[in-house]
Amino acid sequence: MKISYNWLKQFIKISWDAEQAGELLTNLGLEVEGIEEYQSVKGGLNGVVVGKVLTCDKHPNADRLKVTTVDIGEKEPLKIVCGAPNVAAGQIVPVATIGTKLYSAEGEEWTIKKGKIRGEESHGMICAEDELGLGTSHDGIMVLDKSLKVGTSAADIFEIEDDKVFEIGLTPNRADGMSHLGVARDLRAGLMQHDIKLELITPSTSAYHVDNRKLKIDVEVKDLEKAPRYCGVTISGIKVNESPTWLQNRLKAIGLSPINNIVDATNYVLHELGQPLHAFDAAKINGNKVVVKTLRSGTKFTTLDEVERELHQDDLMICDGDKPMCIAGVFGGIHSGVTEATTSIFLESAYFDPISIRKTAKRHGLNTDASFRFERGIDPNITEYALKRAALLIMEVAGGEITSDIFDSYPTKIMDNEVRLSFENAKKLIGQEIPKETIKSILSSLEIKVNSVTETGLGLLVPAYRNDVTREADVIEEILRVYGYNNIDTTEKLNASISHTDKFEDYKLQNIVGDQLVSQGFYEIMANSLSTAAYINLSEDLKEDHNVVMVNPLSQDLGVMRQSLLFSGLEAVAYNINRKRSDLKLFEFGQTYHDFNGNREEHKHLTLLVTGKRTNEAWNGLNKTSDFFYLKGIITSVLQRLGITNYNESPVKDDIFSEGLSLSLGKIKLASFGILRKPVLKHFDISQEVLFSDFNWDNILKVSKRNSITFTDIPKYPEVRRDFALLLDEPITFESIYKLAKQSKRKLLKDINLFDVYQGKNLPKGKKSYAVSFTLQDEHKTLTDKQIDKIMSKLQQSFEKELGAELR
Repeated sequence: MKISYNWLKQFIKISWDAEQAGELLTNLGLEVEGIEEYQSVKGGLNGVVVGKVLTCDKHPNADRLKVTTVDIGEKEPLKIVCGAPNVAAGQIVPVATIGTKLYSAEGEEWTIKKGKIRGEESHGMICAEDELGLGTSHDGIMVLDKSLKVGTSAADIFEIEDDKVFEIGLTPNRADGMSHLGVARDLRAGLMQHDIKLELITPSTSAYHVDNRKLKIDVEVKDLEKAPRYCGVTISGIKVNESPTWLQNRLKAIGLSPINNIVDATNYVLHELGQPLHAFDAAKINGNKVVVKTLRSGTKFTTLDEVERELHQDDLMICDGDKPMCIAGVFGGIHSGVTEATTSIFLESAYFDPISIRKTAKRHGLNTDASFRFERGIDPNITEYALKRAALLIMEVAGGEITSDIFDSYPTKIMDNEVRLSFENAKKLIGQEIPKETIKSILSSLEIKVNSVTETGLGLLVPAYRNDVTREADVIEEILRVYGYNNIDTTEKLNASISHTDKFEDYKLQNIVGDQLVSQGFYEIMANSLSTAAYINLSEDLKEDHNVVMVNPLSQDLGVMRQSLLFSGLEAVAYNINRKRSDLKLFEFGQTYHDFNGNREEHKHLTLLVTGKRTNEAWNGLNKTSDFFYLKGIITSVLQRLGITNYNESPVKDDIFSEGLSLSLGKIKLASFGILRKPVLKHFDISQEVLFSDFNWDNILKVSKRNSITFTDIPKYPEVRRDFALLLDEPITFESIYKLAKQSKRKLLKDINLFDVYQGKNLPKGKKSYAVSFTLQDEHKTLTDKQIDKIMSKLQQSFEKELGAELR
């Protein structure tokens, strides 16, 4: 949100510089993210002076150029070559001297330099209004009033405004700060803590009066819940034109483009007081009647941006006797707005239900200055005052007269909020006792009334526009931010308690696994828990009935809670690949959300996503591509780190995988992993292979608690390795060899490793060769050759009998 410092000074006569004021606003909770300089004319016309054309002769070498001498108040007149058709001797003109920086309409800077034009020297430039940024005409040079003194700076003649503009990062709860009045109110409260007492000056409406009642428009509010307060008045005899310079400068300073004097006046009051207003062309209101109501779902309505929208049955509309004219509090219609032909208007000022406005704005994908304020909650008791202020301003800039009484529908007044403040609770929350008189002074500066005073606390009345202050804790927060967080002393003594936590706490195991994955080159990601409902179509395992649907989604793409971490992870993969980062190793700890027949459940998962090369390119590296076995090694290392080793492997059943494995311990599913199917990847425009693993973290936590770590001495006796080259049928897996060997000699067989696989010529059809190493060790004595031969012979017999293996 942009706030003009010059505009702010109309409410509070502060002498501080912008940087000081910005620092105070930040301390008050209105964080100033930056301060920009604004000039109504870029460059401020520095170097441009008033000059008088003394002579004007035809250029000797060019028919369309003139050679002039111009007096700018210096000892010698300047010789300037000019191409304007209207230049003549005796004129008073603006002159850009050498070194002056001028700016094009696009903001491009160019500097006036001494030069020669067709052989004649030129020491400056006589300017047209578009060259100075004072207008758009380039028909000729500007001719100024003859009474102006030669040598006067042009910045002193034209209404050039220099301003400082605050960029405030407004938090959603601070609806009261969405205007210059609201910011000035906070600034005044902060200044009072610096013993600077200033009056808050608000625009006067004492001049408001009804001139006549010749244009009455009847108003009917049919939906009082969505429109608790609605005001309106007619103004006739206006002339739609450009706004005066001062008004245009105010709006330009905060980033708004002037439109016309009527619309600009309503925008001005919106940013001045925080009250949105809307002007309807009275001649376009059929039946001289305004009706505030909802319409049936599916009704077509074209907004100001020329987009035809389909209305929802809960969208509040401003209608005339025949048709809708405006989406209340959000956006106007194309057929009811003010144009150059407008001579009378119906001016609306209202308080609409914040929830209703927010839902409507989100449904239609609209975010306007009006909806921004209505959906956060404006001051319901400023509605009529803002209407009078806007009416007076419109008459000032566009003429006209008030031609009706103010219609004001406000059947149920929104009351101020009563809150009880305990001094003791304030001390506990703040951590320091603030004097009672200081507390009362702060509350008074924030327009919070003190209704009753006791030894233990205060009875308070919080104004309705402070819809974020409803509890005692909110009041204490207000006291603290104005008193100043920096004024709270830090204690010299630090108290802490040591709590016992289980070593299998979730966060501890997450840190252990996270650290290990990072050391293996992975990056942790955190994706949005909100997702699009369309993702369930990518897997038959996900059911639409199990979606947890958002009642008021931010957008259609964020309409449900995710049932799987896969798709948000693939969004991250696609995002990186599109930015030339195709070698990825990502992991995420996160929740999935499910609705099982009305019972909502959350399940925690750890997911891994791997694609591209295993390592960065290097001159001495093999730079292998990540594959199924690489991911399996990562998964095995994670489980081993948690002490989980005795699990079963089975083919994966999840339809997101083209091939993969599922790991389980009995009936407890631990993880599944594999290569993702191409149709799933195609949905995200990913063309390269992606490997995915999904750990059921809830089950991992349960299983890891069963395992205890044991420590043993390093064996004193040597290991012995023996190798077999086995000729096997193609369907037989290494897992079969591993399990059979372990069953035969579990005690002495320490390790089994597959170190070579061969398939090809010189082997019978349907056969393959496995080279397997076996590591033997007795922890109590050295193995003899006889013992080793006996073990290997037994293994050979088992392989031949059970697997049909042959030694090569």
